[in-house]
Amino acid sequence: MSWPGRVLRAVDPYVAALLGTVLFAALLPATGRAGVAVGGAADLAIALLFFLYGARLSTREAVDGLRRWRLHLVIGASTFALFPLLGMAAGGLVPFLLTDQLYLGLLFLCVVPSTIQSSIALTSTARGNVPAAICAGTYSSLVGMIVTPLLAAWLIGSTVSFSTDGLLAIVGQLLLPFVAGQGLRRWIGAFVGRHRKALSLLDRLSILLVVYTAFSRGMEEGVWRQLTALRLLTLVTLAAILLTLALLITSYAARRLGFGREDRIAIVFCGSNKSLATGLPMAAVLFGATAGPVILPLMLYHQVQLMVCAVLANRWSRTAPEPSPTPGPAPAEEAGTAGTTAPGPRPLMSEPTA
Repeated sequence: MSWPGRVLRAVDPYVAALLGTVLFAALLPATGRAGVAVGGAADLAIALLFFLYGARLSTREAVDGLRRWRLHLVIGASTFALFPLLGMAAGGLVPFLLTDQLYLGLLFLCVVPSTIQSSIALTSTARGNVPAAICAGTYSSLVGMIVTPLLAAWLIGSTVSFSTDGLLAIVGQLLLPFVAGQGLRRWIGAFVGRHRKALSLLDRLSILLVVYTAFSRGMEEGVWRQLTALRLLTLVTLAAILLTLALLITSYAARRLGFGREDRIAIVFCGSNKSLATGLPMAAVLFGATAGPVILPLMLYHQVQLMVCAVLANRWSRTAPEPSPTPGPAPAEEAGTAGTTAPGPRPLMSEPTA
């Protein structure tokens, strides 16, 4: 296969749609009354998105997941402590390689909660603890609705439109629809389950609408004049470095803390991935008209995490130990023999390392 073909296969179709949306916003931005209408539609789409998240989540799974509190604590520490520290360390690149606005986007990327869909898919492929990944992604998104704005206000400061009204806007747009979906799950859960594919498409269209709105506002404000090819390449490089450090550190920490193989896989993927679905709506609320360049690092990181983690998940699936066969009845001549001991556990194959 030629190198253009390999590149096309490596790029996720959804990320290609995101980049196409950015180009469309650059050529035909929604301004004036059209911008107001598109912004209102984006707000409704976001609320619907989180309503469906709530309707999909099994309350029993969420409660059962609390039993693995150590696992969730490690993932939370990576998402809301390790990443912000790494983001602050990149401050020395301003203004040489990054503009102030792009660096704000990098900091915002570092405080966004973990993703749900990608973490589940990757953990499943790698034969890790899928229920733990489901709960970890959900808990991270819920906690992030409060923690992400607080961390953004602390790290970014006055640039963030953080106020009581801003926090209430996030709660009203994200948390309340999620709670409403949970409350109505008893009646609509089966319908949501039957139409999962169609609703997943609706999820992605909602996010594309948010991206179009944010980048249209950026075009109207003229915030794209500072973006050069060198700075774009710097952002991609920084995204790869951030992901590599997160994978290495979460893998090392999970191993040192004594987690089993399946739990370590869930920790590595949930602790290193960032959510586009949660981050984009928050950026629109917190940064307003300047949200366009702020969400660019998150979009680039999302593509990098999909490509790298997909390779890791496939590799780990090939090195996963086969389940031990169920032992049959003991032979007649050995049954009841004194001093006979059962064979020890089968040694595991090489463990995954990030």
